[in-house]
Amino acid sequence: MIYPFMTLEDDTEITHSEMLANGEVKVYVETPDEKDCFHSMVCYLPAYRVEDVKGYSEEEVAKHVDFIRKAANLILEFSQEGGFNNATAV
Repeated sequence: MIYPFMTLEDDTEITHSEMLANGEVKVYVETPDEKDCFHSMVCYLPAYRVEDVKGYSEEEVAKHVDFIRKAANLILEFSQEGGFNNATAV
């Protein structure tokens, strides 16, 4: 299952998987782009392993990984609770 996490000011969408059997969480980052349609990348927590980078510069990848590091505790928690909406349900 893939859960929405956050939309940034530049319309970058960040989503994440449920916790996988191996203890990892797949974080997917995608930004609309007029020329290329979308730029995207995958980052696996908790190792911050980056794969499948398409269209982002090294600087942009580093910026996204830094953001993911700052939000990792929430992403890891939400991945076990059915995403943000289930984790925050009252």
